Amino acid sequence: MSAQGRWTVETVSSVYESLGRDYDALSYETVEFDLEGVEDLDTAGAYLLTKAVRVEDVCKAWSLTRGTPGQKTLLDVAAAAQMGAPPRHTRQFVDTLDRLGRATLRFWDELYATLAFLGQFFVMFFGVLLRPRRLRFKSIVALMEEVGLDAAPIVAVLSFAIGAVIAYMGANLLGQLGFSVFMVDLVGFSMLRELAVVITAILIAGRSASAFTAQIGAMKMRQEVDAMTVMGLETFETLVVPRAIACLLTLPILTFLAMMSGILGGLIVAWVTPSQISPVLFLSRLQEMVAVQHFWVGMVKAPFFAIVIAVIGCRQGLAVTGSVESLGARVTTSVVQAIFAVILIDALFAILFFQIGV
Repeated sequence: MSAQGRWTVETVSSVYESLGRDYDALSYETVEFDLEGVEDLDTAGAYLLTKAVRVEDVCKAWSLTRGTPGQKTLLDVAAAAQMGAPPRHTRQFVDTLDRLGRATLRFWDELYATLAFLGQFFVMFFGVLLRPRRLRFKSIVALMEEVGLDAAPIVAVLSFAIGAVIAYMGANLLGQLGFSVFMVDLVGFSMLRELAVVITAILIAGRSASAFTAQIGAMKMRQEVDAMTVMGLETFETLVVPRAIACLLTLPILTFLAMMSGILGGLIVAWVTPSQISPVLFLSRLQEMVAVQHFWVGMVKAPFFAIVIAVIGCRQGLAVTGSVESLGARVTTSVVQAIFAVILIDALFAILFFQIGV
């Protein structure tokens, strides 16, 4: 195939349709391009020339006999576009195993990276505690307001609703057996030992862990973290430790608020249901049957949840690359990992307390 003149976007439009029909009318097995007489060639011209490479969904072998290296490059790109990607032969069973294997490797990589980040955090955290002058109190107070004070209403309302639901279910089920008063024990045990701290941690994981990831991730995208490193500021000391301390101080307070709110919800439902357990009887039964150790069992978990939530949120934020897609993916991963870690740690604490008889 010999071409002459200018093959550019301004000149090839007039022959686009007719040349395509000419290709379909011919029968050939190979294509040889002779572009010695071509004065100018761009992508549009190369695309039109290489329409001869693929005719009736059959890809022909082609070569360039005379032409410049630049023309050869354009023809390579255009011919590849004409030929298209080769069909992908799928094997469902093998592909499933491949995805499973890759997911397993990603899980272990994430676990290793999180544990390494946690160890690095504790080294910096205890170092800052030994030198209190390095603590950024203004940042900690501002983050405590964001993590704790702003989250208090939703924690209180949700815990109140959970306590009311547990009391209502207990009134229905236990009332059929004539044991309505045991509803008080059910509300006390469930809210103090498990539900208050777990609900609070899950809310903070969804609310604050995602916020930490988004804040630090946005700083990474704007290269503010790199600028801080150039200025000599330690990333962990500046970004991670204040957030961890804020979570560490506020999560126990929010857990206590959730406990009181849940018990209040149970008290009100017990009072207005047909069982009509008065507030005085409710509080007396609660004090008599629910030992104070159950309160401390719930409170002991809060600091562990706080550290894990803060570390996961900050680690995912620092792992953000320069794209918005990366930021969105890391925010989602942060919430999922934080909630998963909270539930896993709670299960480990349940086993531990069962073994020591608490």
